[in-house]
Amino acid sequence: VAFYAGLKNPHEGYEVLKFDDVVPNLGNNYDATSKFTCNIPGTYFFTYHVLMRGGDGTSMWADLCKNGQVRASAIAQDADQNYDYASNSVILHLDAGDEVFIKLDGGKAHGGNSNKYSTFSGFIIYSD
Repeated sequence: VAFYAGLKNPHEGYEVLKFDDVVPNLGNNYDATSKFTCNIPGTYFFTYHVLMRGGDGTSMWADLCKNGQVRASAIAQDADQNYDYASNSVILHLDAGDEVFIKLDGGKAHGGNSNKYSTFSGFIIYSD
């Protein structure tokens, strides 16, 4: 079980980020809503990198959520540059049906069409 997804389109505000360029999606656990849904209980590793669209003096926050609860957070700040990255990684135990996703919690995320500036990936370390 593993997936790697890139963000094609920009996002703004407060929403689940739609990482819609998915290759590979081994096990088909990552779906069109941009959520990973566990079907094999076990321990998983997830990482995400979100490029902020800046230039207006604002910041961007991106949270990794498990079943709607924040498990990791990252911030990018617009200082002297127009772009900055928010990144984090986490190891989680998941049960069947648990959902993991990335939520934008303010700011602007940059999408990249064919470029993968913003990515979300995960894989199983071991099953229960």
